[in-house]
Amino acid sequence: MDKKHLEVWDIDGVGYDHVVDYQSWAVAKLTYIDELEVDNLETMQKHNESDEVFVLLDGEFTLFLGGQGEHIGEIEAVKLEPLKVYNVKAGTYHTHVTEKNSKVLIVENRDTGDDNSPEEDLTKEQLDIIKELYYKVNSDK
Repeated sequence: MDKKHLEVWDIDGVGYDHVVDYQSWAVAKLTYIDELEVDNLETMQKHNESDEVFVLLDGEFTLFLGGQGEHIGEIEAVKLEPLKVYNVKAGTYHTHVTEKNSKVLIVENRDTGDDNSPEEDLTKEQLDIIKELYYKVNSDK
């Protein structure tokens, strides 16, 4: 098949990978990556100019939200359900945990990058809260 008519990607492998960039939007795939295990988290980020959409296709994935202030605020956890669309609003601090079986589709603004997506280091207290929330929403762990 001619790639000028159709492009196809597998959602396999390890980590984050942009697969489609078109005009103002981009699609990426995210699978397990060890830096996104709950014990390895170090930062939260926010995208100042774009919402970010997550769709869990398979496996388990936990999203953490940290509010929309200048700094990370109250932290909440959401265990994503497969085939539901989760839209993290622009300016919301967030991070996530990928499990070894997770396959996630991400849609965001094509221009989302380090210059408009500040990161903030998580404090020990915030990391403890994230771990507590993680084990609460993933009670089988």
